[in-house]
Amino acid sequence: MQNILCFSHLRWNFVFQRPQHVLTRFAKNYNVFYFEEPHTGPDSYEIIKQDGISVVIIHIENHHDDYKGRMTRIMDRFLKDQHIQDYLCWYYTPMALEYTAHLTPKVTVYDSMDELSAFRFALPQLLELEEELFKKADVVFTGGHTLYQAKKDRHHNIHPFPSSIDKEHFRQARRKTTDSSDQQHIPHPRFGFFGVIDERFDIELLKEVSARKPDWHFVIIGPVVKIDPAELPKAENIHFFRS
Repeated sequence: MQNILCFSHLRWNFVFQRPQHVLTRFAKNYNVFYFEEPHTGPDSYEIIKQDGISVVIIHIENHHDDYKGRMTRIMDRFLKDQHIQDYLCWYYTPMALEYTAHLTPKVTVYDSMDELSAFRFALPQLLELEEELFKKADVVFTGGHTLYQAKKDRHHNIHPFPSSIDKEHFRQARRKTTDSSDQQHIPHPRFGFFGVIDERFDIELLKEVSARKPDWHFVIIGPVVKIDPAELPKAENIHFFRS
């Protein structure tokens, strides 16, 4: 089986979203190695099998002391240990080029699922590395048509690839006839949100609609990241649950 090396800014177990949906399908025909951003610890890596994927967890002792060189050596050791010579590189983050620019994949794919430079705490070198990735990539996908319009002139082989849903997964809800125990107390009608709650979440919209429609109940499920939970609106008809 051929090998796919995927480099992502997301932890595999964070939220099951675009990378997980795409790669679990690839894993039926490829050996897929998913590289998370490094954790803190003695320089090393470990591989954990999950969902048919080999999740590669890298540890690095000090992120500021020759980060690029040490990550590059760990990457090279991984390829040697796993006897990998032929592979495809699939990028979700240009930041991984800091330690993978020297690799020689048969094909390089950049799946630009979000405008990462617009995220809170985005690193200043991200745009420069993205430009380098555009030059290296054989094909580029974007997470929607808006992102495609913003980037279509930066690559000769770029395609909009909007995210969708796992229909079979959500279809199971149609067969569910009882409420979850933690939601039985919430009156109807209910409006639900499931996903990451970050700086893109429209806090003001939720606050205004919940105030105008006090009989509507809003069930919000997902992890809160990069924003202060204290910023989230509080009302009797807003209910937050962590996924």
